[in-house]
Amino acid sequence: MNDVLSHSPDAPAALAGRESRSARPPFLGFGLGLRAQHYDEILDGDPPIDWFEVISENYMLPGGQPLRVLDRIRERYPVVMHGVSMSIASTAPPDFEYLQGLRDLARRVEPQWISDHLCWTGVHGKNLHDLLPIPYTGEALDHVVNRVQLVQEYLGRAIVLENVSTYVQFSNSEMTEWEFLSELSRRSGCFLLFDVNNVYVSAFNHGYDPLTFLRGIPADRVVQFHMAGHSHVGTHIIDTHDHPVCEDVFDLYVAALKHFGRVSTMIERDDNIPPLGELIVEVNRTREIAAAVLPEPVRWVR
Repeated sequence: MNDVLSHSPDAPAALAGRESRSARPPFLGFGLGLRAQHYDEILDGDPPIDWFEVISENYMLPGGQPLRVLDRIRERYPVVMHGVSMSIASTAPPDFEYLQGLRDLARRVEPQWISDHLCWTGVHGKNLHDLLPIPYTGEALDHVVNRVQLVQEYLGRAIVLENVSTYVQFSNSEMTEWEFLSELSRRSGCFLLFDVNNVYVSAFNHGYDPLTFLRGIPADRVVQFHMAGHSHVGTHIIDTHDHPVCEDVFDLYVAALKHFGRVSTMIERDDNIPPLGELIVEVNRTREIAAAVLPEPVRWVR
């Protein structure tokens, strides 16, 4: 890993901050995914949202209106960066042009953390624009641990990785997804984004108890929850992020709070995006559930 890193651009800068990488990110409260449809309403008002999550790739540009808007929102709200193209599990060489763009954006935005997905997204230089599953084998674990460590050295911080929704399983897997994630976090030092909806979706699709997944993840490694909707088509569930959060996912959120404790939570909506007020209702519901479940008061932190 260090040999690869030493040949990357700006290798000395990539090694900076090694001692601070393992610091656990702070609790931010209850947030929302930032979407262009809501820019004006957010800037013109003061919506009761504690923080925003931005899609990193939408702002990895040298300029333009989205970046100017993000600068203004960043002045008023904490922000985290969430990517969809790191392809951390890929066997292709690391894309240092992408990582440099990510690092440059992070220096500008100063996010509370940077997250992406435990998956691969392309091959032979082609981005398939999907979050593709991996086999949970010892060989794959060694590979991803090395990739995570390389990225963390380059960015100078621990990253946060999310469990994805899956629709197929590999017959050669040697461990469960939750065992893989737990060991990956322990060995690499990365933190975890526990997507409550994705656990519900995958558990239904593969026929296991979502609580088994939840209880298999170490509580001290999870720093963020995603809450989202999906499309239930009878035989399986598709992770579409185009519906409100369903009651079963809210029930699983209650169990997640009891297991993980106080964790930054956000509502994620990517299609059929409603008015901001409707999403604030969902944000407030997560806040109210957490206040009822957790022993200590959960305040609006901004």
